Amino acid sequence: MSAKNPSREQILERIRTGLRTPAALRGGPKSAVIFEPIRNPLERFQQECAANLMECTLTADIAGSASQLAKILDSLPAGEVFLQDDPSLRRLIEVARMQRPLRWSGEGAPREISEATVSLAEALIAQTGSILVTAECGGRGASIVAPCHIVYAHTSQLVPDLETALANLFRSGKLARNSFACVISGSSRTADIEKILVQGAHGPRRLAVILETRA
Repeated sequence: MSAKNPSREQILERIRTGLRTPAALRGGPKSAVIFEPIRNPLERFQQECAANLMECTLTADIAGSASQLAKILDSLPAGEVFLQDDPSLRRLIEVARMQRPLRWSGEGAPREISEATVSLAEALIAQTGSILVTAECGGRGASIVAPCHIVYAHTSQLVPDLETALANLFRSGKLARNSFACVISGSSRTADIEKILVQGAHGPRRLAVILETRA
């Protein structure tokens, strides 16, 4: 039989007493304003993208989007491109006349030799300049493995906040059909060591959004 420990018993009794006492409600406003109101979703999204160290380029049509995609890929080292297997991206690649080796998500997960990932977005969140994606983008590795992530989207996908984005995703049934949903706010970065900002710490060091204004 173990010896009694008075200090331990005192601590446990204080915990029991605390659990029996209802917590007091904190005062203050019920709904504090955290984010500035959104008057222009597109303008706000562009501002937040800049703050998140994201590239956001507006294009007028698929030809402009294909040209911008080619420009981004030309700035990267030669290598494979991993793409979400979707008809709209296949059409984009066709217009861009891509010469690089391609690996579509239907062929398997992205490989470490990938220089870029090209995917779609489920929604663009104006409030924080974030991109909402699901497993349909090519799996969890699609937004992590390659050093550059390129997102092809339309201005019709802009929503004011995360609550709206998730509500739309739930109503469409995509939350139930996908193994995960992910909010991406800029390139992977950290400043843990001596407060020096390092990009590409745990994922892509470059995130580019090609935002087509055509609905």
